[in-house]
Amino acid sequence: MIEIGRVCLKIAGRDGGKKAVVVDILDNNYVVIAGETRKRKCNVNHLEFLNKTVKIKKGASDAELEKALKSEGIILRKTKPKKAGPRPLRQHKARPMVKPETVARKKKTKEAKPETGPETIAKPETKTEPGADTKTLNQKEKAKTSKPAAKAAKKAVNS
Repeated sequence: MIEIGRVCLKIAGRDGGKKAVVVDILDNNYVVIAGETRKRKCNVNHLEFLNKTVKIKKGASDAELEKALKSEGIILRKTKPKKAGPRPLRQHKARPMVKPETVARKKKTKEAKPETGPETIAKPETKTEPGADTKTLNQKEKAKTSKPAAKAAKKAVNS
């Protein structure tokens, strides 16, 4: 029943309900159709074949198709590819202009780093707690963090 020139009705997809003609047979499942639908490959399961046929050759041109389809009352849908326009240019973010004078001023006003001598070295703070020895905060923190490690070492030695 599938043959070139067979009029069919597309029953699925965007072009559903429109008439078309088989222009080419690709294999048992696919055909190329043209007519009120877009000219394209279509699954045979999405078509309902009618009893009408049109005399066209395999891979007929659009002009031949248009003449044959007018006799059946089907208007050929013509599709044209879009014209390629100029590509839009990428717009870059505007950067604020820096004047060369301000750059030179910044370099002149740059201060020298202070020297690190024995009088500038910071000493750790000490706090005294009632009934405790005087220890620095850093020493107390080290003692707290090292206790779990010391306990684990004792367990390893004892066992």
